[in-house]
Amino acid sequence: MDMRIPLKSVETVPSLDRLQRPLRELRMSVIDRCNFRCSYCMPADSLQGQGVFLPLEKLLTDHEIENLVRAFVQLGVRKLRLTGGEPLLRPGLPALVEQLAAIPGLDDIALTTNGVMLPRLAKDLADAGLGRITVSLDTLDEQVLARMSGGKASLDQVLAGITAAEAAGFEQLKINTVVQRGVNDHTIMDLLAHFRGTPHRVRLIEFMDVGNSNHWNKSDVVPNSEWVEKINRKWRISPLSSASAAETARRYAYQDGKGEIGFISSISQPFCGGCARARVTADGIFYTCLFSSKGTNLMPMIRHADSPEELRRRIHSVWVKRNDRYSEERDQPGHDQRKVEMYRLGG
Repeated sequence: MDMRIPLKSVETVPSLDRLQRPLRELRMSVIDRCNFRCSYCMPADSLQGQGVFLPLEKLLTDHEIENLVRAFVQLGVRKLRLTGGEPLLRPGLPALVEQLAAIPGLDDIALTTNGVMLPRLAKDLADAGLGRITVSLDTLDEQVLARMSGGKASLDQVLAGITAAEAAGFEQLKINTVVQRGVNDHTIMDLLAHFRGTPHRVRLIEFMDVGNSNHWNKSDVVPNSEWVEKINRKWRISPLSSASAAETARRYAYQDGKGEIGFISSISQPFCGGCARARVTADGIFYTCLFSSKGTNLMPMIRHADSPEELRRRIHSVWVKRNDRYSEERDQPGHDQRKVEMYRLGG
């Protein structure tokens, strides 16, 4: 059954939420499994040694993901990020990327990965049409990295992945670094020094209360304002203007021309007002916020609906009712603290 939605209908369905935020970006999880057990995302102690992941037959197929993305593009999405779990664990990912890259109106396809499988897949992903890669790397300290990844990460493997991405033509990577006070904060300046002078941009991310299993405590958060001051004392940096209200990172440039740094400050400087991102899990659950406690199951419409219009109308109806601004409301009394785990939503 062909669920492609006619392009002529794009202009007939403006998708603005209750706060007048447009639907512009989609973060699509392609698998919920991961080969790491990072403490802020999928801590091993929360899994109790049990297999809690979706069986492969429960995942959306490549064709279903393509049709779903087409529906979101019809409603205004222009940027797509593939996430997980670890997206490179999905069988045949380059073939899926090739299908998605052919969708008219989709301007940008990016992927977030821990990097260890890039030596095998980076060239195929580039040939398929992937535009950008973000690599998660929280420290260059071997012992700290091992502790933060549940004993699964190898620094040499992650760096080899970055090298493979460069060789495949991904000349400018984003390096995502989650900072936790007393865990890896003492290693951050060394990591910045390593990438300073390269085309790659480190983005320091405040430790967030995504999900319920990462033992989040606000005292473990290092406000990014502290990093701006500390970095500026060592290397002079200047703020850059934002290209879009939907940008998650505040960007700074080294004044000596040695590159940029980004700061994602969801805790201390929320950016809900410009959020234009939707999220869909690997089994078709649509969430309107990273900190959602519940979502909308699109799987029946993706897999069994007779009309593609039904899927698009359902997505539109959810988005126009959206009023999420969790990070701005985090500290308000009575706020629902139950949230979907990060490895399901893909960050």
